[in-house]
Amino acid sequence: MALPSTRAIANSAQVLDLIPIVNSITSLLQTLNPRNPIPINLTSSPLSRFSPFLDPNLVTLVIHKQTNPYHALFFFNWASNPNPNPNNYSHNHTCYEAITDLLLRHSLFHPTVKLLEKSQKLSDFFVGKIIKAYGDRGNIKAAIFWFNKAKSFEKDKYFYSFNSILGVLVKANLIDLVETLFDNVVKEGVVQPDVSSYTILMRVLCKKGMVESARKVLDEMPCEPNLIAYNTLINGYCKKGDLESANLVFDKILTEVDSLPDVVTYTTLIDGYCRKGEFVEAKRCLNMMMKAGCSPNVVTYNAIIYALCLKGEVDEAKKMITEMTLNGVKDNTATHLNILKGLAVAGRSLEALEYFKWMAGCNMNLDAKAYIVVVKEYCKLRKIDEAIFLLKGMCERGFSHNMPQMGCMPNSVSYRTVICSLCGTEGRMQEVGYLVDDMLRYGIPIDATMYGCMLEGYGKTGNEDVAMQVFNEMIGKSYIISLESFSVFVKMLCAKGMIEKAENFFEDICRTFPVVERDGYRKILDKHLQITQGSSKENSREENL
Repeated sequence: MALPSTRAIANSAQVLDLIPIVNSITSLLQTLNPRNPIPINLTSSPLSRFSPFLDPNLVTLVIHKQTNPYHALFFFNWASNPNPNPNNYSHNHTCYEAITDLLLRHSLFHPTVKLLEKSQKLSDFFVGKIIKAYGDRGNIKAAIFWFNKAKSFEKDKYFYSFNSILGVLVKANLIDLVETLFDNVVKEGVVQPDVSSYTILMRVLCKKGMVESARKVLDEMPCEPNLIAYNTLINGYCKKGDLESANLVFDKILTEVDSLPDVVTYTTLIDGYCRKGEFVEAKRCLNMMMKAGCSPNVVTYNAIIYALCLKGEVDEAKKMITEMTLNGVKDNTATHLNILKGLAVAGRSLEALEYFKWMAGCNMNLDAKAYIVVVKEYCKLRKIDEAIFLLKGMCERGFSHNMPQMGCMPNSVSYRTVICSLCGTEGRMQEVGYLVDDMLRYGIPIDATMYGCMLEGYGKTGNEDVAMQVFNEMIGKSYIISLESFSVFVKMLCAKGMIEKAENFFEDICRTFPVVERDGYRKILDKHLQITQGSSKENSREENL
């Protein structure tokens, strides 16, 4: 085993020496408790006693220690111009990077820009960070604004901004825009794309299924491709199910690339085999990985566990969890969510419900996916009341994990499952209305499937007013009405003697959806009209007798 260098030991010792000072400064900042970027009537003089200790390492450690970004900013501003300043201290690049990262992590964009502008540090490097932060929060418009701003003041030095905006656009799935931007920058010849730029382009091509084009980019890029570029190509082949080509790239890494395959390389291959159901090959790859001295992580094991659970092989998946634990890898919520889904796939609903309760009892951060699985299982077992209670945020039998508090709001899938189950259960249509009201209050729209179930439910119960309202809303939103739903609806109308309305609703469908199979709807309507007319004739005959 390689021993740490003398410099590393010295740096570690220096950090240890600074920890008591860092803790003292943090305690003082908590006492001062600045609550905004420019604290009013708040003196920084208590910090003066720490002036002799100021150096970039100390400042960076203090910033990293703060959970409140305003505390860090207050300290940073004081250290920018301390009084006294016996060592002539000034911030270096690392200090500015630390405070910028912290502020952006808390979405404090205005204080970040103001700080960088005031210190004349608003460079391409830091603009790249601002672009990424806006992208992480889904504000693509602001990210593009800052890229254009970087182009305007950096002229031929907006390299970091360029790579950042490419990454943001890929994450937002704006694939065509990435290609256009990349081509324009290359054509301008102002910025020379590096391996990161070309790797992003490869990722875009792989997302479009153009893996061979991505391969061409790898082969022809003017700079030396790195392991990340090769991993991107392997991932592209695995997503297409072309494991043979993926392995050829893997072999090339072993023979031609300076870096050895890493955990991402092996995990990508293992996931590719699992998606094809080739578990023997996946295990072989896992063993090869461990023999090569590359330790699998929880993502590696979860790939195998997920694939096994998808096939309903839950017991085999549980064995993998045991193996993972024995190898020193800690499971996570995703691991157990896979087991939960696997139990549902295998039809082991009661076990799935118990497993969910166990997960909740372990204080796992259960998201909407976990709740959807359990809601569906309750509905399968016709335990709709339990599903409704869970939908509203409460687990039964003593668990009180409120979904909104956990950041787990019910979504359209969970509501759809319960609403459609209620629509198929006699005497429960009134509750459908209550759930729809709740759903709309949460800002969740009614989808086509829910509308179809509601149309059938109200049709079967003979509630023509609400059924017609549902029908009209579906037409208004251009939701295609299935033949089955239409049959239930017109059967109710015909039974109530509303023949003209049934004809009008048929015409509404044909007018709104000219491409639908008109004959299919006509046959259904004619069938119910004949039944109704036959019943009318029979009733008339009985009256005459």
